[in-house]
Amino acid sequence: MPLVIFDLDGTLVDSVQDLCNAVNATREYIGMTPLPQATVASYVGNGAPVLIRRAMGPGATETVLEEALAYFLGYYREHMLDHTRPYPGVVEALESLHCAGHRMAVLTNKPERFSRDMCTGLGFGKYFFQVYGGNSFEQKKPDPIGIRTLTRECGAELAVTWMVGDSATDVLTARNAGVRSVGVSYGISPESLEEAPPDFMVDSLLELPGLIAAAAL
Repeated sequence: MPLVIFDLDGTLVDSVQDLCNAVNATREYIGMTPLPQATVASYVGNGAPVLIRRAMGPGATETVLEEALAYFLGYYREHMLDHTRPYPGVVEALESLHCAGHRMAVLTNKPERFSRDMCTGLGFGKYFFQVYGGNSFEQKKPDPIGIRTLTRECGAELAVTWMVGDSATDVLTARNAGVRSVGVSYGISPESLEEAPPDFMVDSLLELPGLIAAAAL
């Protein structure tokens, strides 16, 4: 059976508002002015430390970055589900894939604890046999270690493994692991897919079950 691996932010969930609020709360704590949501969104995708480093700017010292990251993580932990919701069609698509017997997992650069709590809190954690985050391994996406670990854990072959995401990072992760990639046209950074085109594109995850079924014929 196929293994379908999903990115989280921008693929399964619309989390930009809560991330932006947490970043700007952190900037206020440090004594800085808020950033536009679009700017914060452009910083998302490579993990919390990189997000905070970008949000604090090139002049921030390591001491400030450490303090800012600690504040951000504490704030975000309390507020990460204030506005975050699954994109339309996500839960229905997961249910369809589950009913078809497909194995599913999450591989994100968001910290693992946050990712697990988010999936559980939004009611779709039950669909995944594993949720790995940016601190689950020594390397983050686009390193292939996450995909290789997931395929090994469930005995899936690379030929029937899919990586689904909204960014070039997800496509490059799939390429590095030798699996198929699916890009979504919505999300946080779909424009980055122009520089790293996926094998397939969908406008909604509701298209995914049919796409996987057709590829198996």
